[in-house]
Amino acid sequence: MSRRVLMMSLKLLLGVLISVVLTGWAPPAGSVEAKMAELVLVSPMFGNNGFIPKKYTCQGKDVNPPLAVEKVPDGTKSLALIVDDPDAPAGTWVHWVVWDIAPETREIPEDTVPPQAKQGMNDFKKREYGGPCPPSGTHRYFFKLYALDNFPEPGGKGTKPDLLRAMREHIIAEAELVGLYRKE
Repeated sequence: MSRRVLMMSLKLLLGVLISVVLTGWAPPAGSVEAKMAELVLVSPMFGNNGFIPKKYTCQGKDVNPPLAVEKVPDGTKSLALIVDDPDAPAGTWVHWVVWDIAPETREIPEDTVPPQAKQGMNDFKKREYGGPCPPSGTHRYFFKLYALDNFPEPGGKGTKPDLLRAMREHIIAEAELVGLYRKE
């Protein structure tokens, strides 16, 4: 691409962005873009991109941290949660797979599974939370919450890939909370 074409493209993009900012444009309330921005997942124990306390890791009690759910969109029939570590040496390591969480759930207390929720198989080969346990360095742990318009039936062992297949085309909104951990 020539420098001239690149500069023209950047000017056009900048013009569009300025127009959006000046006009205050936002996606319509019922649009996919608006719904994707609604769901929120937080923890009172660590902020986004903050360090997960040792208690919630393999060096502590190895129990799930408390989580709070906010702004669940209308039309949500169930929630699903996947916790994984993309920094693991052998590829993304799955720590927790949970689905059929009631949409009225506003908190998942420490060391609990929401009532009637189902847990799938994680990469520790267990149907429960497995806390951060990086072999070296600081790893990122992604807590991903999904608002769904169905009750997924993952089949198989209920692994992350099984659940993702069952959720395909049923995700109304997503929220993400990233925690960090480094072994002491």
